[in-house]
Amino acid sequence: MANIEDYNARLDTIRAIPDEETNEPSIPVDVFLQEAENLHHWSLDDAAQLAVVGITGEMITDLPVRAGACREAQSIWNKDYRSQQEAQKEWAKQSPVAYDFRNDLLASMRFAYRKDESLLSRVSAITDGNGHADMIQDLNDIAVLGRENPDPLTAIGFDLIQLDLAATRADELADLLAEANGDKADFNESKVIRDKAYTHLKVLVDEIREAGKYVFRNDKSRLKGYSSQYRRRHRQSETEEVSE
Repeated sequence: MANIEDYNARLDTIRAIPDEETNEPSIPVDVFLQEAENLHHWSLDDAAQLAVVGITGEMITDLPVRAGACREAQSIWNKDYRSQQEAQKEWAKQSPVAYDFRNDLLASMRFAYRKDESLLSRVSAITDGNGHADMIQDLNDIAVLGRENPDPLTAIGFDLIQLDLAATRADELADLLAEANGDKADFNESKVIRDKAYTHLKVLVDEIREAGKYVFRNDKSRLKGYSSQYRRRHRQSETEEVSE
């Protein structure tokens, strides 16, 4: 089956994996997927021996299905991750302009409301706090305050359309910040599904590898196919670094 078909076929099973049993990838996902595919082909040749210790043919043939589902989940996650990076770049461009806009609006309000202590106190309350989320809230609060008290603003030649723009920018910036921070629901969902798809595959990979290591514990030529080449290479390089 195509990866998308594997993904759709296993999505309910993947979603059902409890959060507390979900693992984040401990090695690059593309490497793990290739190792799972390699394990599938390797273990096919040992199917009879593995069956003796409970590894069925169905389990072996399920490896590429789980790998396909994980590969599709990884692709979806990558797309969302790239979207996050793009949102971060866009936020870096837009946020300085938004801060300047907020500060300019506040300056206009301080001047327009300078003779009204109650309105000035509300302007001062808006300026409390700091951070991006606070700036976005400030824009919305400014729009509300200005719409409720437009006359002093118009008296100084302030364009009330700026208040509508402030409210609109607050909505737009809130979405952009959520996307940049990875807080949007679809972003979180794709990350969770990717991790659960990885877990779904890893459980079977680990089971087959453990069985293979036991069955072929005295046969080095077959044993080597039941361990991670990636981890073996990294352990070897770490050992070489220590010896140096």
